[in-house]
Amino acid sequence: MQITAAAVSLTVEDETASSAFLQRHFGFTEQMAADGFVSLGREDSGMNVIYLRRGNEVLPAGFRDQHAAGLILAFNVTGLEDEEARLRGEGVEITMPLLEEPWGEKLFQVTDPNGVVIQLVEWVQQ
Repeated sequence: MQITAAAVSLTVEDETASSAFLQRHFGFTEQMAADGFVSLGREDSGMNVIYLRRGNEVLPAGFRDQHAAGLILAFNVTGLEDEEARLRGEGVEITMPLLEEPWGEKLFQVTDPNGVVIQLVEWVQQ
């Protein structure tokens, strides 16, 4: 098997709001869109982020009313402190402040309009 692309698909109430958030604050661009569906990408991310509107018929019947919950959309970045300052300057609420874990992970979190947690991570050389 050869994996040629990767994506994460999240079911949200308002796919347009989450899409706009990733585009405005994280530099993603819309790759595809249709009613209740949007796929976003960045050349440097190695994956697409897909938002599906709750109730979308593309989803299996038992999953149509679920909402993306209990997950973190994490991006490894460089210049973490600069990114936090940039997002604050753009008016994005930092929902988990910058911290450094004993194992070398520095991170902070924001939350998009649909409650999807986005975590930015930078690894500190030990």
